[in-house]
Amino acid sequence: MFEHNGIPVTIAEQEQCCGMPKLELGDLEAVARAKDKNVESLAKLVEAGWDIVAPVPSCVLMFKQELPLMFPDDPLVQKIKNAIFDPFEYLMLRHKEGLLKTEFKSKLGKVAYHVPCHLRVQNIGLKTKEMLSLVPGTEIDTIERCSGHDGTYAVKSEYHKISMKIGRPVFNRVKQAEADHYSSDCPMAGHQIENGLGRDKAPEHPMTLLRIAYGL
Repeated sequence: MFEHNGIPVTIAEQEQCCGMPKLELGDLEAVARAKDKNVESLAKLVEAGWDIVAPVPSCVLMFKQELPLMFPDDPLVQKIKNAIFDPFEYLMLRHKEGLLKTEFKSKLGKVAYHVPCHLRVQNIGLKTKEMLSLVPGTEIDTIERCSGHDGTYAVKSEYHKISMKIGRPVFNRVKQAEADHYSSDCPMAGHQIENGLGRDKAPEHPMTLLRIAYGL
């Protein structure tokens, strides 16, 4: 979608987990080690004129908010903070400047769209909804509740049943929507919803929906 909109794309040569799972577990030493590995390569890209996007809201939040709070005196962390974006935040900035292609080939019908917690806390607005709403013949049913996945919480045997109970209102909303697609920016939340629905139908990431709309 980025290249389709005339945005050059490259991949960081060296990267590893952003550190959010370790942060949630309180392993701050592991967070620091991951930070040191990541900022070395990402800062070089920023210095070379690249903006950074990450497809998982937790990762964007980590570099945009959590790491700057943890390492306020690290200039590389601060440099990345000002250059990292959610993918749909970035695309809507292009749209604001009149640079986004809006010649869509396929309608999406009704989409049950779950807004991840780590996206809402970024305070950028519902950019994914705004982007998908540009597609003619598309209705977005927005669900702003926790899916219950919460990082590593839902995959732990002792908490899985509780996580499913937390996510039940989201699962029910998706069922009631009877939508053509259901989607979440967070892949883990998407599969949590899939699990709650009985795995009858797989989630589709919003970037996949956008690809469908563009006919790519």
